[in-house]
Amino acid sequence: MSHDAPKTDAGAADVTQTSFRHRDSSHSASTNHDLLSSGNRKVVTRALLSVSDKSGLIGFASALAQRGVELISTGGTHKALVDAGLAARDVSELTQFPEMMDGRVKTLHPAVHGGVLAVRANPEHQAAMLAHGIVPIDLVVVNLYPFEATVARGGSFDDCIENIDIGGPAMIRAAAKNHGDVAVVVDPEDYATVLAELDVNEGSTTLGLRRKLAQKAYGRTAAYDAAVSNWFAAAEDIETPTFRAIGGKRGLDLRYGENPHQTAAFYATADVRPGVSTARQLQGKQLSYNNINDTDAAFEAVAEFDPAQTAAVVIVKHANPCGVAEGATLAEAYEKALRCDPVSAFGGIVALNRPLDEEAARRIVGIFTEVIIAPEASPEAIAIVAGKKNLRLLLTGGLPDPRGPGLSVRTVAGGFLVQGRDNVVVDDMDLRVVTRRAPTDAELADLRFAFRVAKHVKSNAIVYARDGATVGIGAGQMSRVDSSRIAAWKAEEAAAAAGVAESFAKGSVVASDAFFPFADGLIAAAAAGATAVIQPGGSIRDDEVIRAADEAGLAMVFTGYRHFRH
Repeated sequence: MSHDAPKTDAGAADVTQTSFRHRDSSHSASTNHDLLSSGNRKVVTRALLSVSDKSGLIGFASALAQRGVELISTGGTHKALVDAGLAARDVSELTQFPEMMDGRVKTLHPAVHGGVLAVRANPEHQAAMLAHGIVPIDLVVVNLYPFEATVARGGSFDDCIENIDIGGPAMIRAAAKNHGDVAVVVDPEDYATVLAELDVNEGSTTLGLRRKLAQKAYGRTAAYDAAVSNWFAAAEDIETPTFRAIGGKRGLDLRYGENPHQTAAFYATADVRPGVSTARQLQGKQLSYNNINDTDAAFEAVAEFDPAQTAAVVIVKHANPCGVAEGATLAEAYEKALRCDPVSAFGGIVALNRPLDEEAARRIVGIFTEVIIAPEASPEAIAIVAGKKNLRLLLTGGLPDPRGPGLSVRTVAGGFLVQGRDNVVVDDMDLRVVTRRAPTDAELADLRFAFRVAKHVKSNAIVYARDGATVGIGAGQMSRVDSSRIAAWKAEEAAAAAGVAESFAKGSVVASDAFFPFADGLIAAAAAGATAVIQPGGSIRDDEVIRAADEAGLAMVFTGYRHFRH
């Protein structure tokens, strides 16, 4: 909530006058409060409630009132409580100031913050409370203006500014700092926990709970401020702000991280991008750390394919695509993608760019699959997947925009690296033919397809493709020639698995995520049977590589863009 109080001399004088009017009642309340509180337990006699999200509010406030807790509230919260028949004092009774300036000025006032920040065992603090008629506040219940939601729905600049809470974070931080005496609640999910604690402890909270609530409170204000500062940076085109904060809300507690000895959780950020964070999980076991990482990789890759133009399927294993294809239907695309590497696809993640249909569902459940992620699914498809109780089905409600803005974050010792999302799309690139032979239309279509996939393969990345499907992928090798050889070997293995004598790489095109530093990688691709190449270009040996392509009869195009993905 925005609770700024005026900072004028006249305002200060009014506070003093108001304080003396409440001196007698304050003395009695403070004394009784001290007698009731002892040790780590602190009795709750008075609660301040000021919430934007009113879910569960009336039930919680009613339960507090039934336990003899005096309720103080602000603005819309006060109205909601009174409309529900609850006795609640308006905060203006404490401050002797009306709510003003469209709600911006409500609670930043000594009568409020003094009651929250006063250390009950400190004689000087007690004396100040008595002198100025400040009553102790033992429970602060605040959640913040919906800034993140306003940004997510595309609110105007002014609308977003108005939804930056000021007084709310101030009260939360004050209560959290003084957790030795005050409990702070920032999440409706904690209402039941607080009530249970009051019941067990005769109307008191324990220090253990207050510390946990304080930690959560500071985490909430940190995430809120991070969302505001990052939005401001984006609005002002500040790409590398002096201070960068990253915040999120825990969405899932995970059993462990990449390995069983590592703890892990999934946090959703203010960047509302269709994917795992927006998905409904219809069935299956809880997602693991690796599931989430791989599923995100698969869904970002499949989003490169416009569902209005083609059906597309991406199969991912260990964060790398092991099969990608497009087709007239999802079932056709899945079969083509599976053919690229049926061994690696076992236990993989399948991402679709269109709603999962019955035919595709039947094909996908034919082998062990960990996760299916799609924008939506038909009832028939859902029923088919339900036959595999451990298979997770995630429906996201949409596809992420491959051209959309965003940040990529990676931790390093002593800090973290932040970069903009790799949002360059091959369809927007000006491809430059650099060889004597230009690619045919069919080759050009496959070159675009292959480079689209290479963007999502770990570097060094080599992708062989033919007829709108990958036929061999080499990923994550220390040398590009090794990636090229592995991809060629994968194409031979895939052909053998399909009962085809000739490698699938014969007649294919090849994409490299970065330039060929030497001609050897390109020569290996030619030896495997590739007829055309797409790569960024930019090596000091480009001329050597172009000559090698000409000598092998290859067509080659430069994109001018690199897609390193480490």
